[in-house]
Amino acid sequence: MQDKKSQEGLTVKKEENFSEWYTQLVQKAELADYSAVKGCMVIRPNAYSIWEILQDYFNQRIKAMGVRNAYFPLFIPESFFKKEAEHAEGFTPEVAWVANAEDERLAIRPTSETIMYDSYSKWIRSWRDLPLRINQWCNVVRWETKTTRLFLRTREFLWQEGHCVYPTKEDCDKETSAYLKEYQKMCEEVLAIPVLAGKKTDKEKFSGGFYTLSVEGIMPDGKALQMATSHNLGQGFAKSFNISYLDKNEKKNIPWQNSWGFSTRLIGAMTMVHGDNKGLVIPPKVAYNKIVIIPLLFKEKEEKVLKKSKEIEKKLKRYNPILDDRDYTAGWKFNEWELKGIPIRIEIGPKDLEKKQVTLVRRDNGEKTEIKEVILAKEIDKTLEGIQNSIFKKAKQEFDKNIVEVKNMPELKKTISQRKVARAYFCGSENCEGSIKDQADGAVSLNTPFKKPKKGGKCVVCSKDSENFCYFGKSY
Repeated sequence: MQDKKSQEGLTVKKEENFSEWYTQLVQKAELADYSAVKGCMVIRPNAYSIWEILQDYFNQRIKAMGVRNAYFPLFIPESFFKKEAEHAEGFTPEVAWVANAEDERLAIRPTSETIMYDSYSKWIRSWRDLPLRINQWCNVVRWETKTTRLFLRTREFLWQEGHCVYPTKEDCDKETSAYLKEYQKMCEEVLAIPVLAGKKTDKEKFSGGFYTLSVEGIMPDGKALQMATSHNLGQGFAKSFNISYLDKNEKKNIPWQNSWGFSTRLIGAMTMVHGDNKGLVIPPKVAYNKIVIIPLLFKEKEEKVLKKSKEIEKKLKRYNPILDDRDYTAGWKFNEWELKGIPIRIEIGPKDLEKKQVTLVRRDNGEKTEIKEVILAKEIDKTLEGIQNSIFKKAKQEFDKNIVEVKNMPELKKTISQRKVARAYFCGSENCEGSIKDQADGAVSLNTPFKKPKKGGKCVVCSKDSENFCYFGKSY
């Protein structure tokens, strides 16, 4: 039996100390814990089940697009890593090296382009070998020196990374965009998190890439969180790794490549966006246990209530229900499962038995409804859909409130100081981007939306004509 003290509730409020609230929630909801290894975390079953659901969902989506899963080595020879100079330079500060490598120094993968593309150079010979679409689910290591934040900034994390090869730029462009749309759909429809979808500036794009597309969430503290990226890598990696193919006319060509990925930081985003002062709020689509059943036990009536509770547990098996029949007070159990974010609580007491009903309680808003047992499954489906839609709607309202359109630098600086994201016309120059970072407390460009406004404006820094907005904000 679990010690009651281990489930003490949150001691700070989300709106008063967001950072401490988040740290407490991740640990007390048993999502993750700090490891004895500095900078690393332990992902606990409550969070790993969410990761598995995301894996299952995304595997179905990408397999329908012709992607196959594979696995490549954790270790990367230093000579491979140095083949693409811009890429190597971008990752060098974060690379961890194996101390006792035999022949050549080995890097522990911070990302897998180089080790994968060495194999691609052997596998691709003809136009018939293209497109090549491969994804891998794995861990990566980036030797962060900043403070560890569970799910958000750790030295090791889990992710998927897709790496595809195409005969033409047009093919590469089309699918680079398609993968980003899949990420946006997953964030908004599965995790119920609204995002900004757009193109990164050249200053913020992937090292060695042609261009980068991203989806960015806005957390309740006003900071942006990069949720996923899709990169058109151009032909640079193909040239560096001697990847080429013979077309139908037996002419040698250099292919185009892309890479795309998301990581376990999505679990951190879900926690921040939907959690409240009672604890976690898990979107039903990623909740492994969608229901907790709590029998209300009174003397001399325990047996009948427990029997009915077990019957209902069996009937609702497809929702992976938890039957909490531990010898704790009902109130203590309510608090624990609210802390852990189970979408629906079902209460069953002697009065419910008499009326052949149960009491259904929603985690997102606490609403209680008495439901006849004969229509319970139907009502649960309806309620789960309602919770999913409701938490997205609430998140979208907060998301929209955190974006402010600005026309000049004083307004941009004020917006950043108020912990919001600024939307401003922007010329795209690196000088202007650097000026914003210097003047607005380290704010960086997030992305530029795909859809341009009906009319242009003046760059927020230099006042040159601009056709599009860019989003700027502090970022995790």
